[in-house]
Amino acid sequence: MKERKRNRLEGYDYGKDNLYFVTSCARDRIHFFGEVKNYKMMLNACGEIAIKQWNWLAKQYPYVISHAFIVMPNHIHGILEINRDVIADGISIQKESPMKNESHAGTGRDLSLHDEKEGSRNHRLIHNPIKIKSLSQLMGVYKTTTSKEIHLLGVFDFAWQRSFYDHIIRNSESYEKIKAYINTNPKRWKNDRFRS
Repeated sequence: MKERKRNRLEGYDYGKDNLYFVTSCARDRIHFFGEVKNYKMMLNACGEIAIKQWNWLAKQYPYVISHAFIVMPNHIHGILEINRDVIADGISIQKESPMKNESHAGTGRDLSLHDEKEGSRNHRLIHNPIKIKSLSQLMGVYKTTTSKEIHLLGVFDFAWQRSFYDHIIRNSESYEKIKAYINTNPKRWKNDRFRS
């Protein structure tokens, strides 16, 4: 059996505070999430769930910050930060979204972590020490909860491709390039290597 290629950087602690660029594809790159029309991503119900669960992830774990995110027809891209500085034991903390007032590229959707339906979470009281999940664990939670929600819609053939791609962002130049790549994804869809 052919040995599977390693996706993670060997020896690196993926629970470490850092910024990570992640990409995850739907199984067989099937277009489960919607379609691109006139260079804009038109989300269907599955695509809406993919966004909702990404925002939920950042609300569920107070040390997680989303810097950029987009759902494409058959994959997602995001910049996720693990940051212990935003949590403290037994004190009120403030977590402002770096994406506040920014839009989901191509949809006009507010990607602030302050979802109007669920209420703003500017302040949160932390009573117990928090165990930090690794990037793989966080993506596992995201993919599992997204799949569950999509299956509840009756789309039982939905599944994510095994594993995911990650890149450790090491400097501001790389961060800006990746963020621009994410935000302009719909404009480049015709030539996208994930299109299939």
